[in-house]
Amino acid sequence: MIRAKRSNGKPAVLKSSFLKDELAREVSVLRAYEGRGAIHVLDADEEWGVALLECANPGTPLSSIEDDARATGLFCDVFRRLHLPAPTGCRYPSMRQHFAAIERYRERFDDESIAAPLPKNWVAYAEECLAYLLSTTSENLLLHGDLHHENILLHGEDEWAVIDPKGVVGDIHFDTIQYLLNYEDRGGDCEQVLRGRITIIADRLGLDPRRIAMWGVARGVLEACWTIEDGGTDWYRGIQVTERFANCLH
Repeated sequence: MIRAKRSNGKPAVLKSSFLKDELAREVSVLRAYEGRGAIHVLDADEEWGVALLECANPGTPLSSIEDDARATGLFCDVFRRLHLPAPTGCRYPSMRQHFAAIERYRERFDDESIAAPLPKNWVAYAEECLAYLLSTTSENLLLHGDLHHENILLHGEDEWAVIDPKGVVGDIHFDTIQYLLNYEDRGGDCEQVLRGRITIIADRLGLDPRRIAMWGVARGVLEACWTIEDGGTDWYRGIQVTERFANCLH
């Protein structure tokens, strides 16, 4: 990523990537979100894997707002403008595909002679939550997929713009999760902060707090499965996420 200036003197960002499909998906989502609070795509070439994007100015991230209730309120303001129905024939991954690592984990450790590292009860609970959520999603929307503090930037005096979408199609409740995972102890212990954020988000956006928590349960186990696939040993961090969200269901 390189900061640049356009011919009119306005700042821009030039992004290039060997992962051309991922960059093309990012550009596609930003274009779909045009006028909804996303940064503008000025130009792009999928074949070369490059994109010229508007530069958020001053570009201060939402993480600069240390009052957690205020930051969460601003997150809600951004969130409510963003989403739209998934375009027909779109190439974005589905929620089932996004969570495929859990299924791969189950297949890998299906043989009882191989010791499975993750607690069986939490994996089973995540699978149960995921199956329920997938079967009861009433509307599949185009989600950002990575909507957290550092991907929401101040743009102008009091407007905020989103950057770096991943592009996933599914239940709108899922797009709250990455925000809930960041700065998790800001303003209190992790569970207290999580409960407070879910309450604000559910109230302001009219979302179901139980669906948010259930997506969090599944997301924690997904993170643990990703860690194992990458050869890591700190999978317990994902399980801790699952436990905190599960506590919010009681």
